Amino acid sequence: MAIDPDTQVVLDMIRTAGQPPLETLTPAEARQTYSRSRKILQLPPEDVADSRDTTVPGPLGPIGIRLYRPAGTEASDVLPALVWYHGGGWLLGDLDSHDVACRRFANATRCRVIAVDYRMAPEHVFPAAVNDCFAATKYVFDNAAALGVDAGRIAVGGDSAGGNLAAVMALMARDGALPPVAFQLLIYPATDMMMTTVSSTTIGPGVLLTSATMKWFIDHYAKGHETDWRASPGRVASVAGTAPALVLTCAHDPLRDEGIDYARRLEREGVRVVHLHYSDQIHGFLSMGRIIRAADQAIDVMARVMQQTLWPPGPVD
Repeated sequence: MAIDPDTQVVLDMIRTAGQPPLETLTPAEARQTYSRSRKILQLPPEDVADSRDTTVPGPLGPIGIRLYRPAGTEASDVLPALVWYHGGGWLLGDLDSHDVACRRFANATRCRVIAVDYRMAPEHVFPAAVNDCFAATKYVFDNAAALGVDAGRIAVGGDSAGGNLAAVMALMARDGALPPVAFQLLIYPATDMMMTTVSSTTIGPGVLLTSATMKWFIDHYAKGHETDWRASPGRVASVAGTAPALVLTCAHDPLRDEGIDYARRLEREGVRVVHLHYSDQIHGFLSMGRIIRAADQAIDVMARVMQQTLWPPGPVD
C-alpha cells in the first residue's frame, strides 16, 4: 500500500533522527520522546475565543479538564459540546499534547470542547482511565447550563486510546449510566485488545505505531482485562442503540482492521455511521499537520459530519 509523500517525509525524519521504538523505552522516556516530536510535527495552535483549565471531581481526586470556546462566539452562547479524550496508548499525552487538535475542532465545529486529563498507565491501570472519563463526562452533563452547553447536543470523541474511551462512553450512555450522547467521534480507535486481526499482528518497523508498540501499551494498561468490553468495546454483546458515529481508519496502522470491523458492526446493528479510510496514512497523522497536509483536511471533513448532527438545519429561505 502506498504512503502519502508528506507522510513519507515524516517517516524519513524519524529514521534519520534515530528515534528508538517506544517499546524499548521506559514510560518516562517514552513521554519525553512523545513531547519532543509534538513540537516538530504539529501546526501552530489556532486562536479560540477562550481556553481555560479547571478541575472536576473524580473517583480518586480532581481530574483536570481544559475548556475551549470557539472563535466568534460569546461567553453567553449555549453551544453543542465535544468531550475529548486524548490518545497516547493510555500512557502518553495530556491536555497540552492535543491542544492544537482541540482548538481546531472547536473552531471547525463551532462547539465547546472539553478535554479530559484522565489518569494513565502504568501508574494507574485499567479501569482508571474509564472511570475518570466517565466522571468528567457526567460532570459536563450535570453542569451543562453553567458550562454554556446544550445537554442534548453533547458528543464524545478522541483518537487512538481516546477513541477507545469515547466508544466506551457511548456504550455507557446507551446503557443509561450516562445521559444519551449525540455523536461519537472515533479516530483510529482501539476496539479489541486481544490483537487477533491481521493488521494487529503484521504492522512492523517503518511506521510510528507497530504491532509491538501496541502490545507494549496494552500490557501497561489492561493486561489481564483484554476481554472486558470497557477495555475492548468491540467485544461488547451489542452496539445497537449507540450514538451516530464517525470512524476514521488508516491502512498503515495495527488498529486498522479492528477499526474497520467496528465501523461495519455499527452499521450492521443499525447505527448511523460514516467511515473514513485513508489508504495512504499512518496512525497518528492528525497530530502531524505541520508536514502532513491531509491532517487538516481530515479535521475539516470530520467537523462537517459532526455539524450535520450537532447543528440541526435552520429554516430554508
